[in-house]
Amino acid sequence: MSAFDPRVTLARPDLASETLRGQITAAHYAAGQTMRVITATSPLFSEPRADGALQSEALFGESLTILEQSPEGWSWGQSDLDGYVGYLPSDHLTAALLPPTHRVTSLRSFVYAGPSIKGVPMTALSFGARVQVTAQQDQFSRLADGGFVISTHLTPLDSETDDPAGWAELFLHTPYLWGGRSSLGLDCSALVQLAWQACGRRCPRDSDQQERALGERLHDHTPLERNDLVFWKGHVGIMLDSDTLLHASGHHMTVVREPLEEARARILTKTGQDITTRKRFQPQ
Repeated sequence: MSAFDPRVTLARPDLASETLRGQITAAHYAAGQTMRVITATSPLFSEPRADGALQSEALFGESLTILEQSPEGWSWGQSDLDGYVGYLPSDHLTAALLPPTHRVTSLRSFVYAGPSIKGVPMTALSFGARVQVTAQQDQFSRLADGGFVISTHLTPLDSETDDPAGWAELFLHTPYLWGGRSSLGLDCSALVQLAWQACGRRCPRDSDQQERALGERLHDHTPLERNDLVFWKGHVGIMLDSDTLLHASGHHMTVVREPLEEARARILTKTGQDITTRKRFQPQ
């Protein structure tokens, strides 16, 4: 991937990150400000237009380095989690939210005003959302910015596991959404990214980036195992066992599990594209 891939390069002709001074020419440079998402999800666009194509999403508690906030209500910056660059609504961000200590590891979890499951939820956080826990109260965790979440729905940020397929399976039947990264809808690479991040691993956003960065490349005839990744041009899925693929499918418009050879034949017939790479997840 080029060092100046626009997806992950915080630069425009008029403004660029101070870290790129001497590498990229821009009229102005800025250090930026760390801000966090305060909505359940926030859309990331390549242009400051709400009717543009959805490029990705940022989840509650995720941080971005923001270089610009426009009078029209748009912020331009870069995700600190995967480096993705884009525009998102300024009112979805705050500089005051404290650094997270935990991430949500249930498919979705309600935030209650008090420590009771009988209360009306204030909001719902998706798998992967990040929160700061300040105290425990019975079965609940108290959040720094207000609200209570069931403690069993949270995992400390520094925890690591070695079964991304297990996390990915939580999303079975979740609707397919191009650019989506939440339990309400997500695309193929977001499914892999969220599963790897839940294991405590860094993971790029898009499938071509993942194909280059993740795992150990397998020979074409190496038997596949659980957690192996299978790539096509523009698509990725994760193996549940030696024969079964789990993926967010634009054909089915949902997250499905199906025989790998069935998916392979359909994709080859529809697009003319065969599998390009198989990669193996490496336990830590």
